[in-house]
Amino acid sequence: MASGLLLGGAVAALVTAAVPAHTPSGGFVDPPPDKIVINVATVNGSGCPAGTAAVAVSEDNTAFTVTYSDYLAQVGGNSDPTAFRKNCQLNLIVHVPQGFTYAIAEADYRGFASLQAGASGVQRASYYFQGSSQTAAKTHSFPGALNDNWQATDTTDWAQLVWAPCGVQRNFNINTEVRVNAGTSSPSKVSFMTMDSTDGDISTVYHMAWKECPGK
Repeated sequence: MASGLLLGGAVAALVTAAVPAHTPSGGFVDPPPDKIVINVATVNGSGCPAGTAAVAVSEDNTAFTVTYSDYLAQVGGNSDPTAFRKNCQLNLIVHVPQGFTYAIAEADYRGFASLQAGASGVQRASYYFQGSSQTAAKTHSFPGALNDNWQATDTTDWAQLVWAPCGVQRNFNINTEVRVNAGTSSPSKVSFMTMDSTDGDISTVYHMAWKECPGK
């Protein structure tokens, strides 16, 4: 897909720091001293058509950010019958310093919703490593009437974090979804929900946790 070339070829995200991760013993593991590199292999989905998603790194290198400009789901009025749900899957190649592994500890999502009374919106995200059956998923619901910016945060307890396998390269997948249900709202009135904004300044931020691999 063209957007995969846009991101995979142009973006090499350098991340050094992260959300400090608690070890099971109650201590902390500092982020690795060497930078990690994140390459976006592919970006696919109805919510991120070619050229409408971009990945960047915060100035202090503590997280990576995905920005969307055409991620919109809607129902009602003359809406396309398939427009009620949009999704986007990011496939990331993460190069981690030897002896460390990582997990996504927190994700912040933002957007705008215009939901009629009786309608509702849903934002959902799932996280998993290539070849692994372990998936972490979070869902947030937004009832109408609503006409405002929305924000949702996925936070995972230490014991529930999905860690990258030590010693092997496995791509990390993030699959997001925005869905709008008409419910009891008037069929003639449009309800919509975006994971972007009217000025294109809405983004999704992913914070990383670290731990040392066994035997380091």
